[in-house]
Amino acid sequence: MTPGIETTPTEAPAYAPSMRLPVVLFAYSRGIISSRAVARACEEQVTFIALSGDSRPHFTTIAQFVSTLGEQIAPIFAAVLAVCDRQGLIGREMFAIDGVKLPSNAAKHRSGTRADFERHATKMESAAEAMLARHRTEDAQAVEPTLLAKDVARRERLVQDAAELRAWLTRHSDDRRGAKGGVRKSHRTDNESAKMATSKGVIHGYTGVATVDAAHQIIIDAQAHGVGAEHELLRGVVAATAPLCTADTLITADAGYHSEANLRTLADAQVPALMADSAMRQRDARFATQDRYTQLPNPLHDKSRPATKSAFVFSPEDFRYDPVARTGICPAGKSLNRRGAANVTGGHVGELFQGAQRDCGPCPRRAQCLRTPGTTPVRNVAFFRDRVGLDVNSSALMRDRIDAPAGRAQDARRFATVEPVFANLRANERLDRFTLRGRAKVDTQGKLYCLVHNIEKLAKSGYAA
Repeated sequence: MTPGIETTPTEAPAYAPSMRLPVVLFAYSRGIISSRAVARACEEQVTFIALSGDSRPHFTTIAQFVSTLGEQIAPIFAAVLAVCDRQGLIGREMFAIDGVKLPSNAAKHRSGTRADFERHATKMESAAEAMLARHRTEDAQAVEPTLLAKDVARRERLVQDAAELRAWLTRHSDDRRGAKGGVRKSHRTDNESAKMATSKGVIHGYTGVATVDAAHQIIIDAQAHGVGAEHELLRGVVAATAPLCTADTLITADAGYHSEANLRTLADAQVPALMADSAMRQRDARFATQDRYTQLPNPLHDKSRPATKSAFVFSPEDFRYDPVARTGICPAGKSLNRRGAANVTGGHVGELFQGAQRDCGPCPRRAQCLRTPGTTPVRNVAFFRDRVGLDVNSSALMRDRIDAPAGRAQDARRFATVEPVFANLRANERLDRFTLRGRAKVDTQGKLYCLVHNIEKLAKSGYAA
C-alpha cells in the first residue's frame, strides 16, 4: 500500500490527514494557495512528492481538506504554540494586536441590503415580463419575425436569477446589524463577509486579526471576522489571549481598536494596555513634516483641482486668550466672538471663539489664518482651560500615556513587532486574499498561514522535532 494512503472498506483511496496537513502547510510557506497548484506540485516537485508519499492527491481532495479542517486547526495551532513556549520564544511582556482586510471569494456586486435585493429582484422580474410581452406581440403578427435564441436564453436567465434572489430573501428574513444596530450590507453567496473600505479601495471580504508576542514575533492568536470596524473585535481578541497573559503583560494596538468602550473595558478588567488614537501623530512633533510625503493625486485620473492650502496656518498658540475675562484676540489684533457656553471635547473643558466677518473678510493675514481662504469665511479657534472627567474618561487618560516619552517608545515597539509579521504573511507567503467562503473556513485558512509563520520561527530558532 502506498505510504500516506488509508483504505476504506470500498477500497477507495482516502488520504490521511498526517499527509495532507504537511503538504498544505509547506505549500502556504511557498506562497502556493491554489488547490490545483498544490496538486500539480505533488506531481512535479520533489519536496511535495516526498511529503505526499508520491500519492498524487487530486486538487478536490486538497480543497476539501482545507474547507473541512474547521475546529481541528485550533488544537494544532495550540500545540505548535506550546512548543514555541517551551523553546522560550514567548516573552509575555507585550502583545501587539493588528489586522489586515483582505478580499475573499465573494463578488462586490452581490452585496447589499434587503431593500437593495428587493429592488434588484423586481427589476429583473419586470425585464423578463417585458421581454415575454414583446415576444407575444411578435407572435400575433401575420408574418412571424425571427425570434433570436439569445433573447429566450436571456429571459430564462433573468427569471432564474430573480427566483434565486427571492429564495435568498426568504431564507434571510432580516438585515445584518452592526454593533450599534445599524444595517450592515449582506452578501448573497457569503453572508458572513463584509464590504470594507481600504487604502486601495473598497473590497468585500474579511478582517484577519493576529496577536503577536514582542519577544520573537510569535503569533499567539489568529482570527478572521466579516467586520470592517476593528474596534468591535478587540474584546474577543483580548479574551482569547488571556490564558497566555500575566499580570504585567501589556496589550497594544493601533488606532483602529481605539474606542472609549474598549478602553473602559480594559481598565475595569485591570488589563495593562496602550492604544494609539487617530490624532496621536498630529500631536507628535516628530511627524510635523509628514505632509511632504503624502502622495499627490494622479493628474491622469483626477481632473479636479485640489483646494489650495496655505503653507503656514496660525495655530491656537498664536491667539491670545484671557481665561478670567473669557476673551480672545487673533494675531491681527481683532477681538473674537465667544460661541455659547463652555464645552467639553475629548476630556478637555474650554471655549470656542469665532472671528467676525467684517474683520476676517478684508484681513491681510487671511492666507496665514485659514487653510482654505478661498472657501472658509471666518476662523474658528478653541481654547481649553483644564481637564474634566479623568476618573471616567479612559480616552483622555490613554492620550496622556501615549503622549509621554515612554508611551511613544512602547508604541514604536508595537509597530516594530506586528508590522513585519504581516509583511511576511503578505509578501513572502503571499496572503493577498482568502479563497474560501464562510467565516469558519476563512478563519481556518488564516490560522494555517499563521501556523506556517510560527513553524518558520521555530525552525530559525534551531528547534528540531
